[in-house]
Amino acid sequence: MSETHEVDNNLRRESGESVRVYVNARAIDVPQNATALEAVEAWDATVAAAVRDGERNITDSRGIVTANDSPVHNGAIFRIVRARQTADEDNDPGPV
Repeated sequence: MSETHEVDNNLRRESGESVRVYVNARAIDVPQNATALEAVEAWDATVAAAVRDGERNITDSRGIVTANDSPVHNGAIFRIVRARQTADEDNDPGPV
């Protein structure tokens, strides 16, 4: 990341420019250059930790998993869902 970009991001955070996003239907105001994970953190730090640990995922309004570092935009809708079970965690020993 360039120094200019970092300075610009810091100025935006300090200037108070924010956008309204929704996390599990709750309105949250976050800096306009925040990430999806930062929006979840503003909503609930415990849930954000679960996202970081891979126990939960952030999805968009359509249910599509969103990268934690996705930038937010005004009116963005995020939902928190349980992370899907991987094949290694499948307890069914039978053939598929």
